[in-house]
Amino acid sequence: MDLYNIMPAISTSFIAISAILVAIGWRQIIKRRIVQHKRTMTLAAIAAVIFFVIYVSRTAFVGNTAWGGPEDLKTIYTVFLIFHIVLATVAAVFGLTTLYTGYKENYAKHKKLGRFTAVIWFITAITGVTVYVLLYIMYPGGHTKPVLDAILGW
Repeated sequence: MDLYNIMPAISTSFIAISAILVAIGWRQIIKRRIVQHKRTMTLAAIAAVIFFVIYVSRTAFVGNTAWGGPEDLKTIYTVFLIFHIVLATVAAVFGLTTLYTGYKENYAKHKKLGRFTAVIWFITAITGVTVYVLLYIMYPGGHTKPVLDAILGW
C-alpha cells in the first residue's frame, strides 16, 4: 500500500473508531456512567479531529481521488458522495454543539442533541466507509492535482 492509499485508510479508520466510541459513550450514559461517558465522548471527538486533519492534509497536498469505477455509476456515486459530505458537515456542527452543551453542563439540551447527533454520526461514518470502499477497494481511482497546486499554480 502506497502513501496515496494509506492516508485514506488511516483517516477512514479514525472516523470508524469515532463512531464506535460514540456508540460506547451512548451505552455508558444509558447506564449512568457519567465520568466514563465524558471520557469516551472526548476520545470520540479526538478521533474525529484526527480524521479531519488527515483528510484536509491529504486534500491540500495530494488531492482528492477521482472516481475510478464504471462511467454508468459515476452519477450515482457523485450523488452519494454529495449526500455524505453534506451529512458529515451537519454531523460536525451538531457534534461540536453537543460537546459544548455537555461541557457547559446544559444537560437537557445535551441529551436532546446527543441522540440526534449520534444517529447522524453513525450514518456519516457508514457512508464515509462506503466511499472509501468504492474509491480504494472496489474501483481504485486516479489521483487529481493537489488543491494547493491548483490554487497557487505550482
